[in-house]
Amino acid sequence: MALVTPDTGAPRIFASPLARRLAKEGGLDLSALQGSGPHGRIIERDVQTALARGETTKAAPLAAAPSADVTRKFFEAGSYEEIPHDNVRKAIARRLTEAIQTIPLFYLNVDCEIDALLRLREDFNAAAPLASDGKPTWKTSVNDYVVKALAIALQRKPEANVTYTPDALLRHKSSDIGVAVSIPGGLVTPIIRNAQAKSVREISEEIKELAGRARARKLKPHEYEGGVSAVSNLGMYGVQSFTAVINPPQSTILAVGQGEQRMIVKNGAPVVATMMSVTLSCDHRAVDGALGAELLAEFKHVIEHPAMMFA
Repeated sequence: MALVTPDTGAPRIFASPLARRLAKEGGLDLSALQGSGPHGRIIERDVQTALARGETTKAAPLAAAPSADVTRKFFEAGSYEEIPHDNVRKAIARRLTEAIQTIPLFYLNVDCEIDALLRLREDFNAAAPLASDGKPTWKTSVNDYVVKALAIALQRKPEANVTYTPDALLRHKSSDIGVAVSIPGGLVTPIIRNAQAKSVREISEEIKELAGRARARKLKPHEYEGGVSAVSNLGMYGVQSFTAVINPPQSTILAVGQGEQRMIVKNGAPVVATMMSVTLSCDHRAVDGALGAELLAEFKHVIEHPAMMFA
């Protein structure tokens, strides 16, 4: 059943979620089907009947983005500077467009109290012996603990430590976590392999080393390809919360905001606590809503009880 949407003039098709999925997988254009459900709604039986009859008609391709010439017409000549895309920017645009178009995303968010984490981090960094140059031999960041906590959470909830393929879910033994790193002209996500088995200090040193080579554009493909999840942290820019786009073939990504003091209620009384908002983006093909919520709950538990990371 198709009606016209008043604001756009485009046909509005009434179909069940299952019918839409089957039609997409079978290459059917739903607008060409007659629904047999209530009020003419297209249901599973209609799609299966059409497929059985061989009435496959590939759906119309997604509309292409406006060409460069069309876009330039909106702006006065000489009022802008053109910066050609390098290969990194082209790859980012291609992969993230693919992700938005092909991955059924949903988002979950939670606030974490991180005062215990900040105290532990301060004590751990203060314990670092001085090197010959007088500088501490290590200095961990909050992000290092976030990566470790996510790796542990994935181990505690192995059903979410997966990758979707059309044939099967790949359940991984290790927690390979990508870490978003800003580089000139774009973004790259080097992978911390087997993060659950590494200490926070080891994760910290590896992130620094990979980020340095990423900015120098010296990463090898195996160092930034793959992974099951990722962390994107914009807290250092004062961002309170945001949502991040999954980088295929990963199934989740955790967007981390800044830690800030807020008034919360504890035991019925108002208190000040340092809170950090995080948002988990999930690929619904691999991680359902309840599973995503359980994974996020595990992360929250670990980050709020940071001694677990040293067990």
